[in-house]
Amino acid sequence: MQQHEIDLWHMRRAVELAARGEGFVEPNPMVGCVIARGAEIIGEGWHRRFGEAHAEVEALRMAGDRAAGATLYVTLEPCCHQGKTPPCTRAVIEGGLQRVVVACRDPFPQVQGGGIDELRDAGITVDVGLLEAEARRLNAPYLKLLKTGRPWIIVKWAMSLDGKIATHTGQSRWISGPESRRIVHSLRGRVDAILIGRGTAERDDPLLTTRPPGPRTAVRVVLDTRATLSGDSQLVRSAGETPVLVAVGIESSSADRLRLGNAGCEVFVCDGETHAARLDSLLLEFGRRRLTNVLVEGGGRVFGNLLDARAIDEVHVFVAPKLIGGEESPTAVGGTGIAEISAAMQLDSPEVRQVGDDVYVRARVSHV
Repeated sequence: MQQHEIDLWHMRRAVELAARGEGFVEPNPMVGCVIARGAEIIGEGWHRRFGEAHAEVEALRMAGDRAAGATLYVTLEPCCHQGKTPPCTRAVIEGGLQRVVVACRDPFPQVQGGGIDELRDAGITVDVGLLEAEARRLNAPYLKLLKTGRPWIIVKWAMSLDGKIATHTGQSRWISGPESRRIVHSLRGRVDAILIGRGTAERDDPLLTTRPPGPRTAVRVVLDTRATLSGDSQLVRSAGETPVLVAVGIESSSADRLRLGNAGCEVFVCDGETHAARLDSLLLEFGRRRLTNVLVEGGGRVFGNLLDARAIDEVHVFVAPKLIGGEESPTAVGGTGIAEISAAMQLDSPEVRQVGDDVYVRARVSHV
């Protein structure tokens, strides 16, 4: 086996390991690491949970004394700063590694090539860029948060075959089947926030919790310009158990804000005079709080504002083999929409499969 083939083999394994951290490590990136002598793996690890040992440290522990003179493969540039854990560069240097292969550089301000430079200054050969596209795709939410100050936006809806998300009376339970709903709960369990509009909160009275619980407990967020969310809603009544944030406009009354606050909700006042501006204000606040992934579950106006702003990053759609009909029955995405088909939001390599009786479409949005 040629050296390049060996390198590819080990880096693919490192990417595979890194993915195991999804939902556990945010706002940190997912990172996987392999230490090898030729084709033989002598150590491997991944960042398992925020605040715990990084992937390189785990792999070095497994390799022990055999790490000296070996090659380390890692999906993201090793950190060179003191955070919740010591710098990984120090551990790599002390471990006596001869060569380090890095998939992609870390744009985190306290790293930004500093980790690679420190390893090279210590006499270690460092190669950068192997499977970079795969590593960047894995950590796209982390990279977006660093670049834009906004979280990764995942939209999810269930609809009938004729594109309706509810009947003309507003009834929507249940369009999708139980298998689809289990996938939704899995999604909820790995995100930092779940966002809906006030109309969806009023019509469906959802709880928006995860059953069974996942690695994360998402804050439940309602876009409610006038702060009229009912105190009898499931969200408000359970605010003491699972966080609820109500995003209101500046025109909302102080009495209603106080009412929601006294009920245990956090109230955030969004800047801006339009729905789109207030939504962007909220996304920036999410970024300041280092929320990495946000799941948006409705309704059509919220989806439409996100589409018009080109703010959607990932789509999960469940299409049920049902026909609802009705000109007044709501469709999934409102907003202004596009004028020309050529401007349509394009999905990148969509995954389409059957889940129970439903068709499940999952894809990332192409931002080219």
